[in-house]
Amino acid sequence: MATQQTRWSQFGVLVTVFFFWGFVAASNEILIPVFKNAFHLSQAQSQYVAVAFYVAYTVGSIIYFLVSRLIGADVLNRIGYKNGISLGLLISAVGTLLFYPAANTASFGLMLSGLFIVGLGFSLQQIAANPLAIMMGDPATGAQRLTMAGGVNNFGTTIGPLLVSLAIFGSVAAGGTEASIESVKTPYLVLGAAFVLVAVFLKFSSVPNRIDLDAIAEDEAADPTRLAHRRSAIAYPQLALGMIAIFVYVGVEVATIANLPAYLKLPVEQGGLGLNTSMIAPFVSLYWASLMIGRWAGAAGAFNASPSVKLVLTLLLPYLAFGVFLAVNTIAGYSVMQFLLYGAVIVLMVAATFASRGNPARMLLYFSICGIAALLVGMATTGMTSVIAFVSVGLFCSTMWPCIFALAITGLGRNTGQGSSLLVMMIMGGGLVSLLQGWLADTGGIHMSFLVGVACFAYLAFYAARTPGILRRQGIDLDKLVAGGGH
Repeated sequence: MATQQTRWSQFGVLVTVFFFWGFVAASNEILIPVFKNAFHLSQAQSQYVAVAFYVAYTVGSIIYFLVSRLIGADVLNRIGYKNGISLGLLISAVGTLLFYPAANTASFGLMLSGLFIVGLGFSLQQIAANPLAIMMGDPATGAQRLTMAGGVNNFGTTIGPLLVSLAIFGSVAAGGTEASIESVKTPYLVLGAAFVLVAVFLKFSSVPNRIDLDAIAEDEAADPTRLAHRRSAIAYPQLALGMIAIFVYVGVEVATIANLPAYLKLPVEQGGLGLNTSMIAPFVSLYWASLMIGRWAGAAGAFNASPSVKLVLTLLLPYLAFGVFLAVNTIAGYSVMQFLLYGAVIVLMVAATFASRGNPARMLLYFSICGIAALLVGMATTGMTSVIAFVSVGLFCSTMWPCIFALAITGLGRNTGQGSSLLVMMIMGGGLVSLLQGWLADTGGIHMSFLVGVACFAYLAFYAARTPGILRRQGIDLDKLVAGGGH
């Protein structure tokens, strides 16, 4: 396995589901201010959108765990990884159908129910697709492969807010500023049809249904005799601590952008930009594009190329991703001149990527420190400077998911499926941390509520520093594993 090449044709099919996760997740940030106005909600109540969507991941993972216990075998080992993703897509399609009666009756509860079912389907897709992406080739480049899949995810997050905003508000050039609840149903019905088509396509694709987990664990180890063989995934400390890491990572990623629209709408004299809801989309798009920018840079190591070519790719790919953001927003009719200086912020992220040298723990540590700095700058300033600082949190969250996921399931062997479900369970942090920040914004002001994110990044820095030692005691040396992959 150490010399195994990535199966790119199969990987290309798999990453289509990553696109949909990003498209829907980022579009929620457009729904939040729309629902807040239409249903007269407080800032905390508006975060029920995030709560419904992200807590569904937890419920889905609990169902997965209970069914696995009931049948006496891991669900994905029984039905297959590819089949699990297809089933998840069909469940999500059912959720999109609820948007039709919800829009016709202007029911906030039905809207939330639809989002919950979409998230329920996504949980099964995530449980199957994340380890599959890591294991479709050399274990040493698994984190970079998942980073690349995340880059596709964030192409979805970049265009999702723009397309959904266009569907809800109409053309910016035509002066659309008001949203109708009924206009929400069309984009989600189209999305549901796409879910069904991809499920059928994936079912008949060459994406593997089975993976040899024990063989992969052997290949990860510098000293296989010290590998831990435990009955339950939760008994591995890298996973137990990783579950908290996923909770706070998704929490800071989602809470920052879920609360940013309220900050953007603040009057200029209160530190915001005084924007109306219809003009928020490019800022939401830039936040999610920032994750794409960072992931495209981090994905360079997944290519079977010389060090000089990887160097060039690490420098060029993030700016290519930034160009995608500029292009799609220009096409959508938004002015992008105010975002051009963001290119300078990307330099810091690229520097942190180089400094990590492909080690997921080191990358997680450096990006956590940068995330803390970005939030502190945002809270210490006002206006566009503050907004850009908050938006740059997306850059520093960009490679955290693959880093945490790779660290947490390394060495788990046959417990990988169970470990993956436990990690996906913790995606509920996106809803609960958003709710906490929304509550703090209502009570103490939106500006200083971003302190919640500082605390999240602090834990991630701790996890990054702690995990390499845990893995070394299990015979796994991260630096040797990365070096073995040709980095």
